[in-house]
Amino acid sequence: MTSTSPIAPRSVRLGGTAVRRAPARALVFAIGVALLAATAGVTAPRAAAQEVQVTGPLAGAPAVRHMREYRLRRVQLQPFFGTTLRNEYSRALLFGLQAHYGITDWLGVGVVGAWGGVHLDTDLTRDIKHLGVTSERNRLSLPQREKFAKQIGEIQWFAAAQVDFAPLRGKIAAFQKLFVDTDLFLFGGVALVGLEERANVARADCDAESDPIACLDASQLARSSRVAVAATFGAGINLYFTETVGLALEWRALPFKWNTSGTDESGGPKGTPDDVIDSHDRKRHFNQMMTLGVVVSLPGHAHISE
Repeated sequence: MTSTSPIAPRSVRLGGTAVRRAPARALVFAIGVALLAATAGVTAPRAAAQEVQVTGPLAGAPAVRHMREYRLRRVQLQPFFGTTLRNEYSRALLFGLQAHYGITDWLGVGVVGAWGGVHLDTDLTRDIKHLGVTSERNRLSLPQREKFAKQIGEIQWFAAAQVDFAPLRGKIAAFQKLFVDTDLFLFGGVALVGLEERANVARADCDAESDPIACLDASQLARSSRVAVAATFGAGINLYFTETVGLALEWRALPFKWNTSGTDESGGPKGTPDDVIDSHDRKRHFNQMMTLGVVVSLPGHAHISE
């Protein structure tokens, strides 16, 4: 009679032991991974903190030493010459003077004034003078094509008060031998612009005259002056050849409304012409100019930083 042994075969017992040990090994592995992660989490910030610590003679030192501060507590006078840009009918040549005071080396205030009494006709103006056609419908806007240049709007002068901001300083090298200190500056403020435009005239008033055509011809030469208030802003670069003398290149914007063509543009229903030339015919223009000036800094010696 065969009896059944209560002892399981060795292969079965080994398999059971392996099954019982598998969870224990997984637990040990998980604990090890957790310890490694915790160690990394603790040591990483310490390592990062050690990387940004600055010790030795550079601790607390400024980014730049012994820098010439050309603007700090100095007056900068700048006679300049320039021209208006992207004009439809006439460009103004500008002659002016700027004065700036540096509260710090990067912040200051300034005033600007320029006369623009010299004007150059654009190609469009010359084309209208030679090819323009006057008809009964447009006689108010163009009484005589040959005299079109006499009716266009012109900038006569401008004056501005502004805040100056110089965020960037550096040097420009030429041929790796000549090094010039430079600063890039921005500015913004308010300006007054002296304008000369075609005087107000109504077609109906001339039609009531004994010679309407002669009345309209005379209106083409009549001028009116006014002052426009505008925001002004721009940017530029200064090149300092010595502590006293430098060169400035500047771009400036002066957006405002004016009637550049001296023609009847709007005033009627839905912006149509109304046979009257007046303030309703002014359009907003993004007026721009470029100037080149000589910078004279006073007193003669610039402040030297620590």
